[in-house]
Amino acid sequence: MTAARTDIDPIEKATMRKVVLRLVPFLMICYFFALLDRVNVGFAALQMNKDLGLTPAMFGFGASLFFVSYFLVEVPSNLALQKFGARRWIARIMITWGLVTACMAFVVGPYSLYAMRFILGAAEAGFFPGAILYLTYWLPSEYRARILATFTVSIPLATFLGSPLSVGLLELDGALGLRGWQWLFILEGLPTVLLGLACLFVLTDRPERAPWLTNEQRDWLTARMAADAAARKPVGHLSLWQLATNKYFLVMALVCSGASATGSVLSVWQPQLLKSFGLSNLQTGFVNAIPYGIATVLMVLWGRHSDKSGERRWHTAIPLLLAAGGFTALGLTGTAVAPTIVMVTFCLVGAYAFKGPFWALSASWLSTSTLAAGLAGINAISNLIGGGLMVNVVGLVKQSTGSFVLGMLPLALLCAVAATCVLVLGRNVARAADMVAVKS
Repeated sequence: MTAARTDIDPIEKATMRKVVLRLVPFLMICYFFALLDRVNVGFAALQMNKDLGLTPAMFGFGASLFFVSYFLVEVPSNLALQKFGARRWIARIMITWGLVTACMAFVVGPYSLYAMRFILGAAEAGFFPGAILYLTYWLPSEYRARILATFTVSIPLATFLGSPLSVGLLELDGALGLRGWQWLFILEGLPTVLLGLACLFVLTDRPERAPWLTNEQRDWLTARMAADAAARKPVGHLSLWQLATNKYFLVMALVCSGASATGSVLSVWQPQLLKSFGLSNLQTGFVNAIPYGIATVLMVLWGRHSDKSGERRWHTAIPLLLAAGGFTALGLTGTAVAPTIVMVTFCLVGAYAFKGPFWALSASWLSTSTLAAGLAGINAISNLIGGGLMVNVVGLVKQSTGSFVLGMLPLALLCAVAATCVLVLGRNVARAADMVAVKS
Protein backbone atom coordinates (compact mmCIF):
# COMPACT_ATOMS: atom_id res chain seq x y z
CA MET A 1 0.00 0.00 0.00
CA THR A 2 1.28 3.48 -0.87
CA ALA A 3 0.50 6.65 0.99
CA ALA A 4 -1.27 9.55 -0.68
CA ARG A 5 1.18 12.05 -2.16
CA THR A 6 1.39 15.60 -0.89
CA ASP A 7 4.53 16.83 -2.75
CA ILE A 8 3.34 17.14 -6.36
CA ASP A 9 5.79 19.01 -8.58
CA PRO A 10 4.35 22.03 -10.49
CA ILE A 11 5.40 20.49 -13.83
CA GLU A 12 3.64 17.24 -12.93
CA LYS A 13 0.51 19.09 -11.82
CA ALA A 14 0.34 21.22 -14.99
CA THR A 15 1.06 18.23 -17.26
CA MET A 16 -1.53 15.95 -15.73
CA ARG A 17 -4.13 18.69 -15.76
CA LYS A 18 -3.60 19.19 -19.50
CA VAL A 19 -3.67 15.45 -20.20
CA VAL A 20 -6.84 14.83 -18.21
CA LEU A 21 -8.75 17.80 -19.62
CA ARG A 22 -7.69 17.01 -23.18
CA LEU A 23 -8.39 13.28 -23.25
CA VAL A 24 -10.74 12.13 -20.50
CA PRO A 25 -13.89 14.24 -21.19
CA PHE A 26 -13.73 13.44 -24.91
CA LEU A 27 -13.26 9.70 -24.32
CA MET A 28 -16.10 9.79 -21.78
CA ILE A 29 -18.44 11.21 -24.42
CA CYS A 30 -17.31 8.53 -26.89
CA TYR A 31 -17.85 5.78 -24.34
CA PHE A 32 -21.22 7.25 -23.38
CA PHE A 33 -22.41 6.64 -26.93
CA ALA A 34 -20.77 3.21 -26.99
CA LEU A 35 -22.85 2.17 -24.01
CA LEU A 36 -25.94 3.93 -25.32
CA ASP A 37 -25.65 2.08 -28.63
CA ARG A 38 -25.10 -1.20 -26.77
CA VAL A 39 -27.95 -1.05 -24.24
CA ASN A 40 -30.65 0.77 -26.23
CA VAL A 41 -31.88 -2.62 -27.40
CA GLY A 42 -33.35 -3.04 -23.90
CA PHE A 43 -35.63 -0.04 -24.45
CA ALA A 44 -36.29 -0.82 -28.11
CA ALA A 45 -37.59 -4.19 -26.88
CA LEU A 46 -40.55 -2.43 -25.24
CA GLN A 47 -41.96 -1.99 -28.78
CA MET A 48 -39.70 -4.07 -31.01
CA ASN A 49 -40.34 -7.49 -29.47
CA LYS A 50 -44.03 -7.34 -30.30
CA ASP A 51 -43.43 -5.94 -33.80
CA LEU A 52 -40.92 -8.66 -34.67
CA GLY A 53 -42.64 -11.50 -32.81
CA LEU A 54 -39.72 -12.10 -30.42
CA THR A 55 -40.12 -14.40 -27.42
CA PRO A 56 -38.01 -13.69 -24.27
CA ALA A 57 -35.63 -16.49 -25.29
CA MET A 58 -35.26 -15.08 -28.84
CA PHE A 59 -34.62 -11.59 -27.51
CA GLY A 60 -32.11 -12.84 -24.94
CA PHE A 61 -30.28 -14.85 -27.60
CA GLY A 62 -30.19 -11.90 -29.98
CA ALA A 63 -28.96 -9.52 -27.29
CA SER A 64 -26.26 -11.99 -26.23
CA LEU A 65 -24.83 -12.41 -29.76
CA PHE A 66 -23.27 -8.96 -29.41
CA PHE A 67 -20.95 -10.38 -26.75
CA VAL A 68 -20.00 -13.47 -28.78
CA SER A 69 -18.54 -11.49 -31.69
CA TYR A 70 -17.18 -8.95 -29.20
CA PHE A 71 -15.23 -11.80 -27.58
CA LEU A 72 -13.89 -13.07 -30.90
CA VAL A 73 -12.66 -9.69 -32.16
CA GLU A 74 -11.60 -7.99 -28.91
CA VAL A 75 -7.95 -9.08 -28.67
CA PRO A 76 -7.17 -8.65 -32.41
CA SER A 77 -8.74 -5.19 -32.25
CA ASN A 78 -6.59 -4.10 -29.31
CA LEU A 79 -3.46 -5.44 -30.99
CA ALA A 80 -4.42 -3.46 -34.11
CA LEU A 81 -4.78 -0.32 -31.96
CA GLN A 82 -1.28 -0.90 -30.63
CA LYS A 83 0.02 -1.29 -34.20
CA PHE A 84 -1.87 1.47 -36.05
CA GLY A 85 -2.29 3.98 -33.21
CA ALA A 86 -5.27 4.90 -31.06
CA ARG A 87 -6.24 7.98 -33.09
CA ARG A 88 -7.01 6.08 -36.28
CA TRP A 89 -8.18 2.82 -34.74
CA ILE A 90 -10.63 4.29 -32.23
CA ALA A 91 -12.00 6.47 -35.04
CA ARG A 92 -12.49 3.34 -37.17
CA ILE A 93 -14.28 1.53 -34.36
CA MET A 94 -16.68 4.38 -33.66
CA ILE A 95 -17.59 5.11 -37.26
CA THR A 96 -18.29 1.43 -37.90
CA TRP A 97 -20.43 0.80 -34.83
CA GLY A 98 -22.37 4.04 -35.31
CA LEU A 99 -23.38 2.99 -38.82
CA VAL A 100 -24.31 -0.54 -37.69
CA THR A 101 -26.42 0.84 -34.82
CA ALA A 102 -28.36 3.07 -37.22
CA CYS A 103 -28.93 0.05 -39.49
CA MET A 104 -30.50 -1.82 -36.55
CA ALA A 105 -33.60 0.23 -37.36
CA PHE A 106 -34.21 -1.95 -40.40
CA VAL A 107 -34.25 -5.43 -38.87
CA VAL A 108 -37.44 -7.29 -39.80
CA GLY A 109 -37.39 -10.45 -37.68
CA PRO A 110 -35.35 -12.59 -35.30
CA TYR A 111 -32.73 -13.66 -37.83
CA SER A 112 -31.92 -10.17 -39.06
CA LEU A 113 -31.76 -9.08 -35.40
CA TYR A 114 -29.31 -11.91 -34.68
CA ALA A 115 -27.13 -10.90 -37.63
CA MET A 116 -27.05 -7.19 -36.78
CA ARG A 117 -26.30 -7.76 -33.08
CA PHE A 118 -23.43 -10.06 -34.06
CA ILE A 119 -22.04 -7.47 -36.48
CA LEU A 120 -22.47 -4.71 -33.87
CA GLY A 121 -20.38 -6.65 -31.35
CA ALA A 122 -17.59 -7.10 -33.89
CA ALA A 123 -17.74 -3.41 -34.82
CA GLU A 124 -17.51 -2.16 -31.23
CA ALA A 125 -14.98 -4.75 -30.04
CA GLY A 126 -11.80 -3.14 -28.80
CA PHE A 127 -13.15 0.27 -27.88
CA PHE A 128 -13.25 -0.12 -24.09
CA PRO A 129 -9.97 -2.03 -23.58
CA GLY A 130 -8.46 0.15 -26.30
CA ALA A 131 -9.42 3.29 -24.40
CA ILE A 132 -8.08 1.79 -21.14
CA LEU A 133 -4.84 0.81 -22.91
CA TYR A 134 -4.61 4.28 -24.45
CA LEU A 135 -5.02 5.97 -21.07
CA THR A 136 -2.24 3.80 -19.60
CA TYR A 137 0.08 5.47 -22.13
CA TRP A 138 -0.72 8.81 -20.48
CA LEU A 139 -1.51 8.13 -16.81
CA PRO A 140 1.14 7.32 -14.18
CA SER A 141 0.05 4.46 -11.90
CA GLU A 142 -0.93 6.65 -8.94
CA TYR A 143 -3.51 8.50 -11.05
CA ARG A 144 -5.20 5.52 -12.63
CA ALA A 145 -7.97 4.39 -10.28
CA ARG A 146 -9.68 7.76 -9.93
CA ILE A 147 -9.27 8.73 -13.59
CA LEU A 148 -10.33 5.30 -14.88
CA ALA A 149 -13.30 5.49 -12.51
CA THR A 150 -14.11 8.92 -13.93
CA PHE A 151 -13.81 7.55 -17.47
CA THR A 152 -15.96 4.50 -16.76
CA VAL A 153 -18.61 6.69 -15.10
CA SER A 154 -19.90 6.87 -18.67
CA ILE A 155 -21.32 3.36 -18.14
CA PRO A 156 -23.98 4.19 -15.53
CA LEU A 157 -24.30 7.71 -16.93
CA ALA A 158 -25.26 6.28 -20.33
CA THR A 159 -28.24 4.55 -18.74
CA PHE A 160 -29.01 7.37 -16.31
CA LEU A 161 -29.34 9.88 -19.16
CA GLY A 162 -30.10 7.33 -21.85
CA SER A 163 -33.16 5.89 -20.09
CA PRO A 164 -35.34 8.99 -20.41
CA LEU A 165 -33.75 9.80 -23.78
CA SER A 166 -34.51 6.35 -25.18
CA VAL A 167 -38.10 6.22 -24.00
CA GLY A 168 -38.52 9.78 -25.30
CA LEU A 169 -37.39 8.63 -28.74
CA LEU A 170 -39.96 5.84 -28.57
CA GLU A 171 -42.56 8.62 -28.50
CA LEU A 172 -41.56 9.50 -32.10
CA ASP A 173 -43.60 6.45 -33.07
CA GLY A 174 -45.19 6.98 -36.48
CA ALA A 175 -43.02 9.94 -37.55
CA LEU A 176 -42.17 9.62 -41.28
CA GLY A 177 -43.72 6.16 -41.18
CA LEU A 178 -41.14 4.72 -38.77
CA ARG A 179 -41.75 3.08 -35.41
CA GLY A 180 -40.35 4.65 -32.25
CA TRP A 181 -37.77 1.89 -31.77
CA GLN A 182 -36.47 2.54 -35.29
CA TRP A 183 -35.96 6.24 -34.53
CA LEU A 184 -34.18 5.23 -31.32
CA PHE A 185 -31.53 3.27 -33.23
CA ILE A 186 -31.07 5.91 -35.95
CA LEU A 187 -30.82 8.97 -33.70
CA GLU A 188 -28.53 7.27 -31.17
CA GLY A 189 -26.25 5.74 -33.84
CA LEU A 190 -25.45 8.67 -36.12
CA PRO A 191 -23.80 10.94 -33.45
CA THR A 192 -21.26 8.15 -32.90
CA VAL A 193 -20.12 8.47 -36.51
CA LEU A 194 -19.45 12.19 -35.99
CA LEU A 195 -17.50 11.49 -32.81
CA GLY A 196 -15.44 8.92 -34.69
CA LEU A 197 -14.42 11.59 -37.18
CA ALA A 198 -13.57 13.94 -34.28
CA CYS A 199 -11.14 11.33 -32.89
CA LEU A 200 -8.82 12.06 -35.80
CA PHE A 201 -8.40 15.63 -34.57
CA VAL A 202 -8.59 15.30 -30.77
CA LEU A 203 -6.52 12.21 -29.94
CA THR A 204 -2.72 11.97 -30.00
CA ASP A 205 -1.13 8.52 -30.04
CA ARG A 206 1.68 9.00 -27.47
CA PRO A 207 2.93 11.70 -25.06
CA GLU A 208 6.12 12.27 -27.05
CA ARG A 209 3.99 13.26 -30.06
CA ALA A 210 1.70 15.72 -28.25
CA PRO A 211 2.05 19.25 -29.71
CA TRP A 212 -0.32 20.55 -27.02
CA LEU A 213 2.27 19.83 -24.28
CA THR A 214 5.37 21.97 -23.76
CA ASN A 215 8.79 20.40 -24.27
CA GLU A 216 9.30 20.26 -20.51
CA GLN A 217 5.92 18.61 -19.98
CA ARG A 218 6.53 16.05 -22.74
CA ASP A 219 9.93 15.17 -21.30
CA TRP A 220 8.55 14.75 -17.77
CA LEU A 221 5.62 12.57 -18.84
CA THR A 222 7.70 10.42 -21.20
CA ALA A 223 10.25 9.76 -18.46
CA ARG A 224 7.55 9.08 -15.86
CA MET A 225 5.75 6.56 -18.09
CA ALA A 226 9.06 4.85 -18.90
CA ALA A 227 9.72 4.45 -15.18
CA ASP A 228 6.25 2.93 -14.70
CA ALA A 229 6.84 0.51 -17.58
CA ALA A 230 10.13 -0.65 -16.04
CA ALA A 231 8.52 -1.65 -12.73
CA ARG A 232 8.34 -5.38 -12.00
CA LYS A 233 4.95 -7.01 -12.82
CA PRO A 234 3.47 -10.37 -11.76
CA VAL A 235 2.64 -11.07 -15.43
CA GLY A 236 5.75 -10.47 -17.52
CA HIS A 237 6.31 -10.85 -21.26
CA LEU A 238 4.15 -13.73 -22.54
CA SER A 239 2.96 -15.04 -25.89
CA LEU A 240 -0.78 -15.03 -26.52
CA TRP A 241 -0.99 -18.74 -25.68
CA GLN A 242 1.04 -18.31 -22.49
CA LEU A 243 -1.16 -15.38 -21.50
CA ALA A 244 -4.31 -17.41 -22.10
CA THR A 245 -3.09 -20.05 -19.63
CA ASN A 246 -1.60 -17.68 -17.04
CA LYS A 247 -3.32 -17.97 -13.64
CA TYR A 248 -3.24 -14.22 -12.95
CA PHE A 249 -4.83 -13.45 -16.30
CA LEU A 250 -7.53 -16.11 -15.94
CA VAL A 251 -8.44 -15.05 -12.42
CA MET A 252 -8.59 -11.39 -13.46
CA ALA A 253 -10.98 -12.37 -16.26
CA LEU A 254 -13.17 -14.32 -13.83
CA VAL A 255 -13.15 -11.44 -11.35
CA CYS A 256 -14.18 -8.99 -14.05
CA SER A 257 -16.96 -11.36 -15.14
CA GLY A 258 -18.92 -10.73 -11.93
CA ALA A 259 -19.19 -6.99 -12.56
CA SER A 260 -19.59 -7.44 -16.32
CA ALA A 261 -22.46 -9.89 -15.88
CA THR A 262 -24.19 -7.56 -13.44
CA GLY A 263 -23.99 -4.57 -15.78
CA SER A 264 -24.86 -6.51 -18.95
CA VAL A 265 -27.82 -8.42 -17.52
CA LEU A 266 -29.39 -5.38 -15.89
CA SER A 267 -28.85 -3.13 -18.92
CA VAL A 268 -30.71 -5.63 -21.14
CA TRP A 269 -33.42 -6.91 -18.77
CA GLN A 270 -33.96 -4.18 -16.18
CA PRO A 271 -36.39 -2.10 -18.31
CA GLN A 272 -38.62 -5.15 -18.81
CA LEU A 273 -38.28 -6.11 -15.12
CA LEU A 274 -39.46 -2.67 -14.04
CA LYS A 275 -42.26 -2.54 -16.60
CA SER A 276 -43.57 -5.83 -15.20
CA PHE A 277 -44.66 -3.84 -12.13
CA GLY A 278 -47.26 -2.07 -14.30
CA LEU A 279 -45.24 1.05 -15.19
CA SER A 280 -45.72 2.87 -18.49
CA ASN A 281 -42.80 3.16 -20.95
CA LEU A 282 -42.11 6.73 -19.78
CA GLN A 283 -42.27 5.77 -16.10
CA THR A 284 -40.00 2.81 -16.77
CA GLY A 285 -37.40 5.09 -18.35
CA PHE A 286 -37.26 7.49 -15.42
CA VAL A 287 -37.38 4.82 -12.70
CA ASN A 288 -34.69 2.84 -14.54
CA ALA A 289 -32.40 5.87 -14.36
CA ILE A 290 -32.42 6.14 -10.54
CA PRO A 291 -29.96 3.31 -9.69
CA TYR A 292 -27.59 4.47 -12.41
CA GLY A 293 -27.59 8.05 -11.11
CA ILE A 294 -26.58 6.83 -7.66
CA ALA A 295 -23.93 4.50 -9.10
CA THR A 296 -22.49 7.36 -11.17
CA VAL A 297 -21.65 9.38 -8.05
CA LEU A 298 -20.46 6.54 -5.82
CA MET A 299 -18.12 4.94 -8.36
CA VAL A 300 -16.13 8.19 -8.69
CA LEU A 301 -15.89 8.60 -4.90
CA TRP A 302 -14.79 4.96 -4.55
CA GLY A 303 -12.09 5.35 -7.20
CA ARG A 304 -10.78 8.50 -5.52
CA HIS A 305 -10.66 6.69 -2.18
CA SER A 306 -8.70 3.83 -3.76
CA ASP A 307 -6.08 6.25 -5.14
CA LYS A 308 -5.92 8.22 -1.91
CA SER A 309 -5.31 5.10 0.18
CA GLY A 310 -3.21 3.33 -2.46
CA GLU A 311 -5.26 0.16 -1.87
CA ARG A 312 -6.69 -1.88 -4.77
CA ARG A 313 -7.56 -5.39 -3.59
CA TRP A 314 -10.33 -4.63 -1.09
CA HIS A 315 -11.56 -1.72 -3.21
CA THR A 316 -12.14 -4.31 -5.96
CA ALA A 317 -13.64 -7.05 -3.76
CA ILE A 318 -16.08 -5.02 -1.62
CA PRO A 319 -18.18 -3.80 -4.60
CA LEU A 320 -18.50 -7.39 -5.82
CA LEU A 321 -19.75 -8.47 -2.39
CA LEU A 322 -22.28 -5.63 -2.46
CA ALA A 323 -23.57 -6.82 -5.85
CA ALA A 324 -23.77 -10.40 -4.58
CA GLY A 325 -25.84 -9.26 -1.61
CA GLY A 326 -28.12 -7.21 -3.85
CA PHE A 327 -28.90 -10.13 -6.15
CA THR A 328 -29.49 -12.44 -3.19
CA ALA A 329 -31.93 -9.99 -1.57
CA LEU A 330 -33.65 -9.29 -4.91
CA GLY A 331 -35.36 -12.65 -4.61
CA LEU A 332 -36.97 -11.50 -1.35
CA THR A 333 -38.56 -8.27 -2.66
CA GLY A 334 -41.68 -9.95 -4.04
CA THR A 335 -44.00 -7.69 -6.03
CA ALA A 336 -42.96 -4.41 -4.37
CA VAL A 337 -41.25 -2.04 -6.80
CA ALA A 338 -39.45 0.18 -4.20
CA PRO A 339 -37.42 -2.63 -2.55
CA THR A 340 -36.63 -3.98 -6.01
CA ILE A 341 -35.15 -0.62 -7.02
CA VAL A 342 -33.07 -0.52 -3.81
CA MET A 343 -31.61 -3.98 -4.43
CA VAL A 344 -30.93 -3.22 -8.09
CA THR A 345 -29.13 -0.07 -6.92
CA PHE A 346 -26.89 -2.16 -4.66
CA CYS A 347 -26.07 -4.41 -7.60
CA LEU A 348 -25.24 -1.53 -9.94
CA VAL A 349 -23.22 0.44 -7.38
CA GLY A 350 -21.17 -2.70 -6.85
CA ALA A 351 -20.71 -3.36 -10.58
CA TYR A 352 -19.54 0.18 -11.35
CA ALA A 353 -17.60 1.10 -8.18
CA PHE A 354 -15.56 -2.02 -8.99
CA LYS A 355 -14.23 -0.68 -12.28
CA GLY A 356 -11.72 2.03 -11.37
CA PRO A 357 -9.80 0.00 -8.76
CA PHE A 358 -9.99 -3.20 -10.82
CA TRP A 359 -8.59 -1.75 -14.05
CA ALA A 360 -5.87 0.07 -12.12
CA LEU A 361 -5.02 -3.24 -10.40
CA SER A 362 -4.99 -5.12 -13.71
CA ALA A 363 -2.72 -2.56 -15.37
CA SER A 364 -0.32 -2.81 -12.42
CA TRP A 365 -0.09 -6.61 -12.80
CA LEU A 366 0.46 -6.73 -16.58
CA SER A 367 3.81 -5.91 -18.17
CA THR A 368 3.99 -3.36 -20.97
CA SER A 369 4.39 -6.07 -23.61
CA THR A 370 1.28 -7.96 -22.45
CA LEU A 371 -0.89 -4.94 -21.62
CA ALA A 372 -2.74 -4.65 -24.95
CA ALA A 373 -3.62 -8.34 -25.25
CA GLY A 374 -4.13 -8.72 -21.49
CA LEU A 375 -6.63 -5.91 -21.05
CA ALA A 376 -8.51 -6.92 -24.18
CA GLY A 377 -8.56 -10.58 -23.16
CA ILE A 378 -9.85 -9.83 -19.67
CA ASN A 379 -12.60 -7.63 -21.07
CA ALA A 380 -13.47 -10.10 -23.84
CA ILE A 381 -13.79 -13.13 -21.56
CA SER A 382 -15.74 -11.20 -18.94
CA ASN A 383 -18.14 -9.92 -21.58
CA LEU A 384 -18.60 -13.40 -23.03
CA ILE A 385 -19.50 -14.80 -19.61
CA GLY A 386 -21.40 -11.76 -18.43
CA GLY A 387 -23.19 -10.84 -21.64
CA GLY A 388 -23.06 -13.90 -23.86
CA LEU A 389 -23.94 -16.44 -21.18
CA MET A 390 -25.80 -14.70 -18.37
CA VAL A 391 -28.07 -12.56 -20.59
CA ASN A 392 -29.18 -15.81 -22.23
CA VAL A 393 -29.71 -17.50 -18.87
CA VAL A 394 -32.11 -14.80 -17.72
CA GLY A 395 -34.11 -15.04 -20.96
CA LEU A 396 -34.42 -18.81 -20.76
CA VAL A 397 -35.39 -18.80 -17.08
CA LYS A 398 -37.90 -15.98 -17.67
CA GLN A 399 -39.53 -17.95 -20.48
CA SER A 400 -39.62 -21.14 -18.39
CA THR A 401 -40.73 -19.70 -15.03
CA GLY A 402 -42.10 -16.24 -15.81
CA SER A 403 -39.60 -14.75 -13.33
CA PHE A 404 -36.74 -12.35 -14.06
CA VAL A 405 -35.48 -12.60 -10.48
CA LEU A 406 -34.84 -16.37 -10.56
CA GLY A 407 -32.70 -15.92 -13.66
CA MET A 408 -30.55 -13.36 -11.85
CA LEU A 409 -29.78 -15.49 -8.77
CA PRO A 410 -26.70 -17.18 -10.36
CA LEU A 411 -25.16 -13.71 -10.55
CA ALA A 412 -25.00 -13.59 -6.75
CA LEU A 413 -22.78 -16.68 -6.74
CA LEU A 414 -20.60 -15.40 -9.59
CA CYS A 415 -19.97 -12.06 -7.81
CA ALA A 416 -19.19 -13.79 -4.49
CA VAL A 417 -16.70 -16.16 -6.15
CA ALA A 418 -15.09 -13.23 -8.01
CA ALA A 419 -14.64 -11.28 -4.77
CA THR A 420 -13.01 -14.27 -3.09
CA CYS A 421 -10.63 -14.78 -6.02
CA VAL A 422 -9.35 -11.21 -6.07
CA LEU A 423 -8.73 -11.27 -2.33
CA VAL A 424 -6.78 -14.54 -2.47
CA LEU A 425 -4.75 -13.73 -5.59
CA GLY A 426 -4.09 -10.17 -4.46
CA ARG A 427 -2.74 -11.46 -1.16
CA ASN A 428 -0.37 -13.80 -3.02
CA VAL A 429 0.92 -10.93 -5.16
CA ALA A 430 1.48 -8.78 -2.06
CA ARG A 431 3.41 -11.60 -0.35
CA ALA A 432 5.59 -12.12 -3.42
CA ALA A 433 6.33 -8.38 -3.58
CA ASP A 434 7.28 -8.37 0.10
CA MET A 435 9.66 -11.30 -0.43
CA VAL A 436 11.34 -9.50 -3.34
CA ALA A 437 11.71 -6.37 -1.21
CA VAL A 438 13.28 -8.33 1.66
CA LYS A 439 15.76 -10.10 -0.65
CA SER A 440 16.80 -6.82 -2.26
